[in-house]
Amino acid sequence: MKSLYKSLIDSTGTRFTLMVTGILWLKTVIICFFGFNLSIHSVLDIVLILTSSIGSLILIMGFSFYFGKKVNRFVLFGLLFIATGILYGDLLYYRFYNDFVTIPILFQFDNVGGLGPSMLELMSPWDLFMFIDLVIVGWILFKTKSNLTVSKPRKKKYIAVGSTLVVLTICLGLVKSVHLFSESYDRDQMVKSLGPINYHLYDIALGIISPLERVVATETDAVASKAYLQQNDAEPTELFGVAEGKNVVVITLESTQDFVINQKVNGKEITPFLNDLIEDSFYFNQIYDQTGQGKTSDAEFLIDNSLYPLANGSAFVMRPENTYLSLPHILKQNNDYYAASFHGNDRTFWNRDDMYKALGYDKFFSKRDYNVTEENSINFGLKDIPFFNQSIDYLENVPEPYYAKFLTLTNHFPFLLEEEDTFIDQADTEEDVVNRYVTTVRYLDKSIETFFEKLKEKGMYEDTVFVLVGDHYGISPKYEEGLSELLDEEINVVNRMKYQQVPLIIHVPGQEGKTIQTRGGQIDIRPTLLHLLGIETEDRYALGHNLFAREGDQPVILRDGSFIVKDHIYKNNVCYAKESGQEVDESICEPYLDEVRKELELSDNIIFGDLLRFLVE
Repeated sequence: MKSLYKSLIDSTGTRFTLMVTGILWLKTVIICFFGFNLSIHSVLDIVLILTSSIGSLILIMGFSFYFGKKVNRFVLFGLLFIATGILYGDLLYYRFYNDFVTIPILFQFDNVGGLGPSMLELMSPWDLFMFIDLVIVGWILFKTKSNLTVSKPRKKKYIAVGSTLVVLTICLGLVKSVHLFSESYDRDQMVKSLGPINYHLYDIALGIISPLERVVATETDAVASKAYLQQNDAEPTELFGVAEGKNVVVITLESTQDFVINQKVNGKEITPFLNDLIEDSFYFNQIYDQTGQGKTSDAEFLIDNSLYPLANGSAFVMRPENTYLSLPHILKQNNDYYAASFHGNDRTFWNRDDMYKALGYDKFFSKRDYNVTEENSINFGLKDIPFFNQSIDYLENVPEPYYAKFLTLTNHFPFLLEEEDTFIDQADTEEDVVNRYVTTVRYLDKSIETFFEKLKEKGMYEDTVFVLVGDHYGISPKYEEGLSELLDEEINVVNRMKYQQVPLIIHVPGQEGKTIQTRGGQIDIRPTLLHLLGIETEDRYALGHNLFAREGDQPVILRDGSFIVKDHIYKNNVCYAKESGQEVDESICEPYLDEVRKELELSDNIIFGDLLRFLVE
C-alpha cells in the first residue's frame, strides 16, 4: 500500500488520472467478462471487450482537470463513484433481465417491477469487491498533499490519446458488425463493441434524437411504408368468420411461459384447467415472447397494434399521443364493439390511463374501481381470483358486442403467495424463485377456471371468443439453472429460445380443439383474431400474420434482432441449427436478416414518426 501511495503522489496529474482510470477500466472489463453474459465467439470479441471502454474512460476522467491547472480530487473521485454506480446498476439490472438499462427505462423504472421487491436476491457478497477501489483511491486522495498539476501540452496529449482510442473502438466495432449503429436494439452487441459507458452515451444521444423524428416525418414517409404494411396472407381458411359478432375476451397471463402447459410437479399438474381448455381450443404451442423493456405493456401493444414494441422503454409511456389503428378501433369500425380494459393495479401504471385513450378504449376499470384490501391483494395489486370475481359485475353491464381485456397480476416476480391461496406444493429445486413460480402459476390457472365458471353461470360464455396469452417470461436467465433442474433439460441456446415461448389459447365455444404447430409471435394475435371474427385485414397497417394461414418460412422476429425459422435460430449474431444447437455458417441465416432489419426499422419509424396520422382518417 505504501509503495502504491508513493508512486501515485509522485505522479503528474495526468499520470495519476490515468492510474485511476486504469483501475476503473480493469473493473469494467472484469464485469463485462464475468458479470454480463456477453456472447464471445471469436478473438475479435475478446479484443473488443478489452479495448472498447478505455478511450471513453480516459476522456471522461479527464474532466477532473480540463477546466483547471491541476486535478480536482473531488471531481476525480466523484467521476469514479458515478461510473462505479452505473456499472453496478447495469450489473443488477442484467442479472434479472439479461439486458442493459436504457435512458427511457430509467424514467419508467417505477413500472418495471422486479428489482425493488427482491433486490437482495440479485446481490452477491462478491459485489463488495466492486467498491474496494473507491476506498483505496479515496484514502489516497485524502492523504496526498501533492498539487497533481497538469500542463497544457499534457492535456492535449491526454485528449489526443483518449480520442484516438474512441475512434479505434468505433472502427473495430464496425469491423465486427457493419450494422452496429442501425441495430442498436442489439444491446449485447453494442455493449461488447463500444463498452458500457460508450453504449450509455449513444443511448442518451438516441433519446435526444428520437423526439425529433415526429417533427421531420412527412406524408411521403407514411405512403412509402403503406405498401409493406398491407396484409398479404393466404386466402381465408374455413375458419374465417366462425366467431363473427361474438364478444371478445383477451386475458394476458402474467409471466406465464409455455413450459407450464401439461407440466407436472410432484405428480400434480401446474395448469390443470388450461390443460383441459386446450383440448377444446386452438392451442398454438410455438408462440414467442416478442416484448422488450415494456414487458406487459409491450404485450398489449403487440396484440392491439400488430407492431413491434420499442427497443428502449415502452411505447405506452413514450408515445401515447400518437395516432393508432388499434384492435379496438378496427372492431368499432366494423361491428361497433365497446372496448374495455380490466386491471387490478393503479391506472397510471405504464401510463395506461393515457395510452388507452389513444388506443380507443371506452372504459378502463382500474384499482380505484375495485374493493382492494390488504387481505385480497399481494405484490402488485389485487389477487387474480377476487379480481375476476369483482370484474364479472362490471362486465355484465358493458354494452355488447364488447372487446374486454383482462390483465392478471398475481403470477408476477418475485412470485409471492399466502398459504391459503396455494393449490400445489412448491417445486423442489435449488432456486426458490422457480419453486414459488409453480405455486403462483397454479393460482393463476385456478383464477381463470373460476372466471369461466362464473361466465357460464351468468350465460355470458357461449357468445364469447376467448384469447389467453402469456405476456412475457417469468423465469429470467438468472434462475435458468433452477428451471433446467425442474424440466430436467440442459442449458443451451435451443432450450433458452424455447423458454421464450408463451402459451396462446384461442377458445371459441362449440369449435373443435386443435394444437397448431405454426411458429409465430404475439404480433400475430390481432390478424388471427380478426380472421375468426370474419373481418378482412386489408388496410389494417400491421406487421403480423394470420396464424391459421401463415405459410412459408417467415422468421419470427424478437425485439433484440434475434429470430427463429423452421430449422435455425439466430441469436447474438450467431446462426444455430435448431435441432442440435450447433453453430452453423452465418450465410444460412443471412437471407432472413434484411427482412428482420426492415421490419424492426419500419415499426420504429411508424411509432417514432407517428406515421399513421397520415394514413388513418
